[in-house]
Order: sequence, then structure tokens, then C-alpha cells
Amino acid sequence: MATVSFTPVDNARLANLCGVLDENLRQIETALNVNVVRRGEVFQIDGDKAEQAALLLKDFYQRARKPLDIDDIQLALVEIAHKKERPRDDADLPVLMTRRIGLHGRTPRQNDYIRQMREHDITFGIGPAGTGKTYLAVAGAVDALERDLVKRIVLVRPAVEAGERLGFLPGDLVQKVDPYLRPLYDALYDLMGFDRASRAFERQVIEIAPLAFMRGRTLNHAFIILDEAQNTTPEQMKMFLTRIGFGSRAVVTGDVTQIDLARGQKSGLIEAREVLGAVRGIAFTDFLNEDVVRHPLVQRIIEAYDSHRATP
Repeated sequence: MATVSFTPVDNARLANLCGVLDENLRQIETALNVNVVRRGEVFQIDGDKAEQAALLLKDFYQRARKPLDIDDIQLALVEIAHKKERPRDDADLPVLMTRRIGLHGRTPRQNDYIRQMREHDITFGIGPAGTGKTYLAVAGAVDALERDLVKRIVLVRPAVEAGERLGFLPGDLVQKVDPYLRPLYDALYDLMGFDRASRAFERQVIEIAPLAFMRGRTLNHAFIILDEAQNTTPEQMKMFLTRIGFGSRAVVTGDVTQIDLARGQKSGLIEAREVLGAVRGIAFTDFLNEDVVRHPLVQRIIEAYDSHRATP
């Protein structure tokens, strides 16, 4: 049990701290598995992590001169899970140059991932959904473009259905592949802005390259992202990795727990981990459930499924 009291009373700041209908308090309760009861300016917290919740409430109260964004609440909860202070002016953190000023990793592995993208020509990011592997890869590509380290960004993804039979998709090649690349589009629009990203597509500074059509190409001075790489075959993975040209960097992302290949077909991402683990110039980041940077329930959902699979 922990008790937190804020005096003198500032009703506006208390309202910003609690959020609409106490939504911010509910987020803290869910993430830390505690109960928070408020009576005016007094908060009573019950649970094993009551002290952590009390410290978090004090931290948020200091910044509650204006309404708190739900994203800030959830990101703070991720960092609390790693038992570290919220990073502010840490010169050691790798910062990416995008529209979102001061963009950096939220967990130690995410920051290592960013460093590896800068220091290696080929980087693999492997882990569960929500760990930021795709978003940070796109941020790394935008950063490299902004710094004039590359001339273009190439987005690649295998067109494998996620356990569903979608049938015939209308339109030209780009329109057919478009639904599979939507997560990459979303990240680009967030990091560059819709108008600028759209112009980059028109000028082919950003290119969509379906994996099936990569054979025979050599990509120079490009930042290439292969997303959902767990759905490549070993032959496709080798073909993709040998497309890298001079002045190019490649990032390969995937989640080996969500393979949609035909039963019995080995994933090219799993084989690449086995074959290339000791190759100089290639880096691997293996994300864990604790690196999930989404709604706090996402991490619990992943852990529940992992626990269920492990039960005989």
C-alpha cells in the first residue's frame, strides 16, 4: 500500500494527471497490476508495485501543467518496466533525424538496434509484434535519407496471406502489393508527413519493390527494408541479401512466431539466423516481449500466448 498526496491542491493539474474519466489512472492500473483510489488530491495505491505507481504519479504530476498524451503515459510505463529513468538529455542515446524531433529507442534493445543499423550494412531485427522493429527500421531509412547517406528508400515485403484466402486483388502491381505494405506506409507518413512522403513516392525516392520482382536487380545507394521476412523461403532470403549494392544498407525484420508459409516450408529468416550469425558486417537484434512498445495489454497478450504454448 502506498499513499500519494498533492498539496496545495491544483484541480486543473489533477484533472490533467487523471485524464478523461480517469483514463490515465486506468492505464497505470492495467500496466502495473495495481488499484488506484482517488479522494480529491489523495491517491491510495494497492498492489505489489504500489511504490512504482506512486513514483510514476509524482513524475506525471510534475508535467501535468497541460493535458497528458496517452502515448506519453504508455511509453513511460514501458520504460518503468525496464527500471530506468525516462531518458531526456542523454548524449549516449542514438537520435534519429525525422519529423518527430528527438526520436530514439524506448528500451535498451531498441537503442542497440538503431546503433546496429548505423554501423552495419545489413541488420536483422527479430522479435514479437509491437517491439518497434519495423517502425525503427523506417525511421532509420528516413534518417539516412535526411543525412544524404542514401539516395532512396526501397520497401520490400513478401505477398503472403496471413492465414486468409484473399483471392484476386484488382489493380496494377503497386495496388496489388499495397495492402501488404500498409504498416510501412503508416510509419513513413508519421515520420515524414503525408505530403512529403507522397511526393517522395511520385519522384521514386521511395520505391515499392515486391520481393518476387527483386531477382536480377542490384540496388546501389539505397536503404532497403525487407519486412515480414519470416514469410520468405531460404531461396528468397538469399536472393534478397545478394541484391545489396554499393553504398546501400539493408534491414530485415520479422517475427518467427507468425510464419504464414505452407506447412513444412522452412522460413528464410530462421535459416539466415543460423547461417549468417557469425558473418562480419551483419548484425542481429533479438527483441523480447519486454521490448513491446504498444498498449500495455499487448505485452500481456504475447506473454499469455507464449505461456499457453509452453503448457503441455
